[in-house]
Amino acid sequence: MAGDHDLDHSFGSMAVSADERRARIRQVFEAVAPRYDLMNDLMSFGIHRLWKRTLARRVMGITGQVVDLAGGTGDVARLLLAPGRRVTVCDPSLAMMHAGQQRPGGAQLQWLVGEAEHLPLADASVDLLTISFGLRNTTHIASALSEIRRVLKPGGHFVCLEFSRPAAWLAPFYDLYSRWVIPRLGAAVAGEPQAYQYLIESIRLFPDQQGFATLMGQAGLAEVTWENLSFGIACLHFGVRPREY
Repeated sequence: MAGDHDLDHSFGSMAVSADERRARIRQVFEAVAPRYDLMNDLMSFGIHRLWKRTLARRVMGITGQVVDLAGGTGDVARLLLAPGRRVTVCDPSLAMMHAGQQRPGGAQLQWLVGEAEHLPLADASVDLLTISFGLRNTTHIASALSEIRRVLKPGGHFVCLEFSRPAAWLAPFYDLYSRWVIPRLGAAVAGEPQAYQYLIESIRLFPDQQGFATLMGQAGLAEVTWENLSFGIACLHFGVRPREY
């Protein structure tokens, strides 16, 4: 399980400070924004879209204020649009959100600039907060989870879709693919091999299923469970802010 410290994330082999990491992450997503969704399709053979649809199905019954954190181009937020919901994309990258605003359905969403560790949202104001493949790009996961709990209403739901640890039989093949194929796809299609090398390293540093569940519990979230997708390559994590009696 990866640790969660301000200096435990690296670019290449060099540990960097939280501020430097934040700046570099923004550079990564600004660089890949125009072809980010295409690259996701190529890297996952389109399976990431099935994972995101699974997330949307799991939260069908929740209405009210919905925030898709690190929502980028809004692909998940579009899946969350439904009667009785107000859906907001919150992301630190203007380039990613600008790309999403130009796409069909962009006008139905609200767009908000913000980071997970400092959410520009009022206390207890959100009924459902989702995040897909974004929490690993925060500078401090525990701080982000604390903020997520703060903005959730009592009884509000948190769902995180993130890469995780695949089954033992699959892990060696997945490791080879992620280490050698994905950065080369990034070079060929997006022209940014270093950006995609960073994305792979961030996956390796993220806690496994049980490790992340533990962090959620430590942040004050209750009813913590998870659901493996594609034999654990990805995982849905669920939690609720406890009601106050």
